[in-house]
Amino acid sequence: MEDMSKILQFDFIVIGSGIAGITYALKVAKAGQVALLTKKNRSDSNTNYAQGGIATVFNSDDSPQLHIQDTLEAGAGLCHLDVVEKVIAESGAAIEELIQIGVEFSKNTTGHFDLGREGGHSRRRVLHAKDITGQEIERALLNAVQRTPNITLFEHQMVVDLIMEPPNRILGLYAQDSASGKIVTFAAPIVMLATGGVGKVYKFTSNPDIATGDGIALAWRAGAKVGNLEFVQFHPTSLYHPTAKNFLLSEALRGEGGKLRLTSGEEFMQHYHPLGALAPRDIVARAIDAEMKKAGTTHVLLDMTHLDSQFLKSRFPQIHEKLISFGLDMTQEPLPVVPAAHYMWGEVACTGFHGANRLASNSLLEAVVFSKNASARSLERFKTLSPRNIRLPEWKEGGAVESKEKIIITQNWTEIRKLMWNYVGIVRSQNRLLLAKQRLQALRKEIEEYYWKYKITPDFLELRN
Repeated sequence: MEDMSKILQFDFIVIGSGIAGITYALKVAKAGQVALLTKKNRSDSNTNYAQGGIATVFNSDDSPQLHIQDTLEAGAGLCHLDVVEKVIAESGAAIEELIQIGVEFSKNTTGHFDLGREGGHSRRRVLHAKDITGQEIERALLNAVQRTPNITLFEHQMVVDLIMEPPNRILGLYAQDSASGKIVTFAAPIVMLATGGVGKVYKFTSNPDIATGDGIALAWRAGAKVGNLEFVQFHPTSLYHPTAKNFLLSEALRGEGGKLRLTSGEEFMQHYHPLGALAPRDIVARAIDAEMKKAGTTHVLLDMTHLDSQFLKSRFPQIHEKLISFGLDMTQEPLPVVPAAHYMWGEVACTGFHGANRLASNSLLEAVVFSKNASARSLERFKTLSPRNIRLPEWKEGGAVESKEKIIITQNWTEIRKLMWNYVGIVRSQNRLLLAKQRLQALRKEIEEYYWKYKITPDFLELRN
């Protein structure tokens, strides 16, 4: 670890160590020194939790046009067509680069890639590494970072704010080192935000606790425009269990034949969409929500028991093992599931790729394609920039004191998550949105007052974001 008391000078700063951040870092490292910041451990990212896979066209019965059509249909008419066409056109090359980096996707007995099918897809086109695709991608990318001398990885750095020079020039950022509590100043003429989404703002989410919208908030405070924040996808099948925190049951389970049933045992998705349980996620999530409200139940059931038990164990080893730890066996009994907040459109990016609803396994694809494009743009810009040694204003703590009322942070976290789940959840109404807006405005004022009065902590900074 470098001396963290002085200003640390770099050519590029990347905030976030998921697939987008690392892909970008590996490319720009060819031109200069890169600081890769993550607020937790290096592998703590939404990428690491992605079970399903990454979608692209491989089979002869498939085509880019079919993938485009499926994406547009899932997006409910709000996708940007030019963006969809561009991402899917570049998908093959992007995935080939992942393979070259060392990602090992699952293959079948003939030696070809084992392609899965998920909700909204008209063909099998999902590359996967069993049911730990994100973990496998993260492993390979982090290994590549270790082989790249121009990248310095800083763990446990919670970014406080970006440092801007009017009207819109980035100079660097302030980050709090979680171990020491000290504020560290990083300088660079180019900063990449790759911080993921906002899942933790909801009471029930498939996301890890790190998904607190940091990059969006940082950009907004720096003067950037934000958009499409209303588009939050709710994954239909999060495990409903008292000790299972954020455990997602992959779309691929339904892709392999899983059925959704009421607690009475009756199937219901055929009443909502011709594809039944393989309908796009927003339709499935709303259907489950409606059926739970109609029946007054806390969950529905995902039934895999009609499928071969050995196939399930080999195709979904991580999910099977985790379920066993909760005392559940998907080969023998239906699984209790509920929808949970999952993904927002582009996460920290606003790309126009997904429209109103993301097609399953298009997220990793979006991340790798857009990070490649962002790196190309950054490398062009870097050629025109002046040398390093940027002068930055010092961090000023002012009159902030240690808080003896940290319960305020806990209470506000709890209130926001309940409020968002109850009023800004799967199905929304004008009245509930207005009530949420009024209370959130009051909470925001309280949180800002706390920010200026007391010394900051990473947990508080996440709450503020």
